[in-house]
Amino acid sequence: MAAKAAEVEAGGRSVRVSSPDRVIYEATDRTPDITKLMVAEYVASVEDGLMRALRDRPTALERWPSGVREGMRLATGPQDSKADAFYQKRVPKGAPDYLETATVTFPSGRTADEICPTEIAVPVWCAHMGTITFHPWPVRRSDDPTSLDRPDELRIDLDPQPGTTFSDAVRVAGVARELLEELGLRGYPKTSGNRGVHIYVRIEPRWEFTDLRHAAIGFGRALEQRDDQVTTAWWKEERGERIFVDYNQNNRDRTIASAYSLRPRPGAPVSTPLTWSGLAEVTDPRDLNLVTVPERLASEGDPWTTIDDESFSLEPLLELWETLPGGELNFPPDYPKMPGEPPRVQPSKKVAEHWDDEGNRIG
Repeated sequence: MAAKAAEVEAGGRSVRVSSPDRVIYEATDRTPDITKLMVAEYVASVEDGLMRALRDRPTALERWPSGVREGMRLATGPQDSKADAFYQKRVPKGAPDYLETATVTFPSGRTADEICPTEIAVPVWCAHMGTITFHPWPVRRSDDPTSLDRPDELRIDLDPQPGTTFSDAVRVAGVARELLEELGLRGYPKTSGNRGVHIYVRIEPRWEFTDLRHAAIGFGRALEQRDDQVTTAWWKEERGERIFVDYNQNNRDRTIASAYSLRPRPGAPVSTPLTWSGLAEVTDPRDLNLVTVPERLASEGDPWTTIDDESFSLEPLLELWETLPGGELNFPPDYPKMPGEPPRVQPSKKVAEHWDDEGNRIG
């Protein structure tokens, strides 16, 4: 017989969790079976760090209602109805009355009301709904009507390509830190929960998403010049065995796993904030998981406690965008064709006479 619903205390509220004994992550050599109740309790236990990452931010949900198993798939779009997991960009039905929202505008011009967490009970309820990973926008809701169009966060996504490792990403992150400091910026690192490293920089909310993306490209190009194991090449066939700076994660409606989010991989790994010295000490990011991270947070505190103390100007990075050669780079394939964008065709398949100088297909 299925277990009755359980209750999780979250910020003074009692949140109901149905099917509490459902196994979301099967046991590994690092972790026991992880149940739905344990996921909800984990979310409540990392309140301090998680709410620092989510508060007042429109947030998409990555939902795995049947749990995480080998061979399960995450939907690639609304047409992928047979996938096991999906992104929820609109508020799910049955949301509690204390859940608040923010209206975001997608690149297509369509809008949606997304969850905008203001208290820990909201992400705990999302865990009850099968949410594993939270994907907040790099904007904060405020009384200013333009606030959701003005990012306050630059996200540097260091993505190891085939033939490279987490250790390579950590080494490159150290180079990125040096470059940021030379530019007068302060970065905060975290594991991606897989093999990559993310670096966040709080910025003044004065620029648009196009500026944020160009800043990320400028930084990536400067990092390429400094380290030959770095690439900003959009096409996989051109990246080689290098660490890809995924500049497109700074587009409108492009998000990455928040700090303290679980990831849908064996062993319930967590995208874990660290100090720079702490990052250098990590040999296997799987050691940072649902079991170990709450203890770490309770004993050491959140390494990102000071992330909101100072916001920085994008101007040093935009200067790199303006001065370093290379021009515009490709956008994601679901974006409309953008001004100055190169042809959306793999370089090895490109026939020059089929494209004009603006990257538009002829004929």
